[in-house]
Amino acid sequence: MLESFIGNENESKKINHEQLKQNVKEIFVAMGENNSDSELAADTLILADLRGVESHGVSNMLRLYVEQYKNKEIKAQAKVSIIKDNLASCSLDGDKGLGIITTPKAMDIAINKAKTSGIGVVTINNSRHLGMASYHALKALEHNMIGVCVSSCPPQVVPTFGTEPLLGTNPIAIAAPTKNKPPYVFDAAMSSVAANKIGIAKRLGKKLLPGWITDNNGSPLMEELDPDNYKKNGENYLLPLGSTREMGSHKGYGLAGMVDILGGILTGGGYGVKPGRPNFGHMVTAYNIEAFMDYDDYVNTMDEWLDMLVNSKALKNKKVIYPGLSEYNIQSERMQKGIPVHLEVIEWFAKINKELNIKNKI
Repeated sequence: MLESFIGNENESKKINHEQLKQNVKEIFVAMGENNSDSELAADTLILADLRGVESHGVSNMLRLYVEQYKNKEIKAQAKVSIIKDNLASCSLDGDKGLGIITTPKAMDIAINKAKTSGIGVVTINNSRHLGMASYHALKALEHNMIGVCVSSCPPQVVPTFGTEPLLGTNPIAIAAPTKNKPPYVFDAAMSSVAANKIGIAKRLGKKLLPGWITDNNGSPLMEELDPDNYKKNGENYLLPLGSTREMGSHKGYGLAGMVDILGGILTGGGYGVKPGRPNFGHMVTAYNIEAFMDYDDYVNTMDEWLDMLVNSKALKNKKVIYPGLSEYNIQSERMQKGIPVHLEVIEWFAKINKELNIKNKI
């Protein structure tokens, strides 16, 4: 995790993940969700925090979701409906439901299709934020499958050479099972920094790094910025992954466009700019490994490949890792020692728990 997103231990308190999950679940119940969907929503957020992805966990997302339930941007107990259904694919209407509830259900459909067809692809339109994209991809691992998730998000990112936001952060996640090693789990926005991490940096008082955002004229800002000055004198937009053309921003721009096509246009629900916030579109895919090769051969080869990476020659005082390894280690530690929650977030919990008359409080 970048230093910009690591808080001071004196400014946080470690909370048992089960205790935190119960509090979060009751907040979703208070928002009108049923018991099972509230459990699912809480599990999605808590896993993000357990894996060290605070940008998409309780601290950053829960208060936003509560606001959106209150102003009717999110529909409680949304009725997801099937638009088209085929042997290996399905398209769904999310009915303005929260993506951390609707998307796991879409992945369940994809997994069931992959069991018989080798691959399952499900799109969702008319949806809302899906939280940590890798949560949904990880579900496939329980069935000896590879999972992929993409999300077409409302616009915050400028295209290469552009000055106005026409693309979302548009994350891509892939989770691949292994034999003895922690699974390979890649999950990243196609912007130089996830939008939610700007809020974390501001909460922690950390500088915004060069190449993350534009200046007020839309040009790449290649110097540090005090987070209090973010959008203070005008707009600052996110830069695509790569920051500038010379550093490869055309690649992040192109990948973000790919997500808008697969997770937006192909869903039949438009794309990031149209219809715009608060709409999101998603695509989840499950690959049944046995449909392509022997599963044991696959996991043995995966372990061999990952061993090659982690045992390769590294820079001085550094070690080569692979996507998902750090998160796996953080999860193991936090399962035992608790999730660090910033004191400002604990204050918010105290207020919302009192407002909603929550019984099981942290």
